[in-house]
Amino acid sequence: MLFPLLRAALFATEAERAHELTIAVLGKWGRAGAPFAAAMGDPRLRTGVAGLDFANPVGLAAGLDKDGRAIQGLFGLGFGSVEIGTLTPLPQAGNPRPRLFRLVEDRAVINRMGFNNGGLEAALPRAIAAKRRGVLGINVGANKDAADRIADYAHGVREAADVADYITINISSPNTPGLRDLQHGSALADLLAAADEARRAPIIRPPLFLKVAPDLEADDIDAIARAAIEAHVGALIVSNTTISRPVLRSGHAQEAGGLSGAPLAPLARQRLADFRRATGGALPLVSVGGIDSAEEAYARIRAGASLVQLYTAMVYEGPGLPRRITRGLGRLLKRDGFAHVADAVGSG
Repeated sequence: MLFPLLRAALFATEAERAHELTIAVLGKWGRAGAPFAAAMGDPRLRTGVAGLDFANPVGLAAGLDKDGRAIQGLFGLGFGSVEIGTLTPLPQAGNPRPRLFRLVEDRAVINRMGFNNGGLEAALPRAIAAKRRGVLGINVGANKDAADRIADYAHGVREAADVADYITINISSPNTPGLRDLQHGSALADLLAAADEARRAPIIRPPLFLKVAPDLEADDIDAIARAAIEAHVGALIVSNTTISRPVLRSGHAQEAGGLSGAPLAPLARQRLADFRRATGGALPLVSVGGIDSAEEAYARIRAGASLVQLYTAMVYEGPGLPRRITRGLGRLLKRDGFAHVADAVGSG
């Protein structure tokens, strides 16, 4: 009820500063003992993916809490999973400010952050210390100036493996030059092999998820799906922000960077369908992009997503959105006669 007033104050503040304040508040709320009840509850929503038990299929996408400063507070909002990062081996400042832009008229955001984070060594102790009841993902990437980006990913997997429930290999950001090249051909096969080797030493540890871009051609989609299946990836996260520009009304529409939010939804739906076809249902899919309601989350699940993730919609809908979506999903599953959310996956 208070969010419309709070949003007015936040929107009067520069976007990245407002983001920093939000993380600070959620961090304090978490340390004060944020409740966990919202993530539990309806047994219809419990589901298993890649050997992990999710209390509900609604997760927080990477990018909001890059450095793991608000993990408990974020779980307290009702998420079944929280993904922190992207974390790189060494701290890096990212791209120059301003680099985060609200497109209010479009209910969207453009960012060109550039993997700004304090590094793995600083963030992992926070993740270890966080009290949580849910699945924690750690999203890892390569430093911009890394001589060997595959080695950076392997290092990230190795370091995060004792902390994370799953580790996401993020090769889909448009804001690190050349990073998306790792989605193609032998580079992808080499990356997945190195990451898998890193998570297996000395014992097999968390599953690997692979996050891909929405800006892909049909041949790319088929090749990525094949490589992920052959490498026994736990799930594909489909997808990151887009460098394409649908018709937008905001004055920030031509800013460089990745577009997220409501205008991304049609492309995200299409890529989900594409990867469902390319994988033949053999690999769990996590749908991201423009999900802002229980109805949209349910449509993605019926289109083949085992899990969904949110981020930009919370800028406009507020911190109550995860609870509203999970409650709405429970009602929709009951309406359609599904005993468990897994029964609805791909049913549309």
